[in-house]
Amino acid sequence: MSAKLNALNSDSYIDVSQYRDQHFKGNRYEQEKLLKQSNTLYVGNLSFYTTEEQVHELFSKSGDVKRIIIGLDKVKKTACGFCFVEYYTRADAEHAMRFINGTRLDDRIIRTDWDAGFKEGRQYGRGKSGGQVRDEYRQDYDPARGGYGKLAQQHRPTEARNSF
Repeated sequence: MSAKLNALNSDSYIDVSQYRDQHFKGNRYEQEKLLKQSNTLYVGNLSFYTTEEQVHELFSKSGDVKRIIIGLDKVKKTACGFCFVEYYTRADAEHAMRFINGTRLDDRIIRTDWDAGFKEGRQYGRGKSGGQVRDEYRQDYDPARGGYGKLAQQHRPTEARNSF
């Protein structure tokens, strides 16, 4: 098939991205197969204050949501900026990938990606401090994600950290 026809048949909104969960138990082929038939989405860049009800309200516009799993800081057990949204059908999940990825939720641009399927324990952040790894390296101040990144907080004077 020519590249031009291939592009016409492609739907970049629902294609499987290049990102792969490094903690996936299985080989690359198995993971790829699960991603291509999954009904589960990973949702990132959420505010720490976004509720399950807000996520449900937005994502149910694309189809029937089976369940939502809010990502938690593994130490504090508080929200840490991501969740999993599982639909009953692949078609509903595809609608969410097309129409919700890149939209605003709780005043933040969220991103969605295919997930191979939620397994217990994956709801916890994988960063050394308990939250998400990327939040540890963030240099900017983001009040919706706990202020400065964890490593940046360690290098700031105490009075500067406490003034927010």
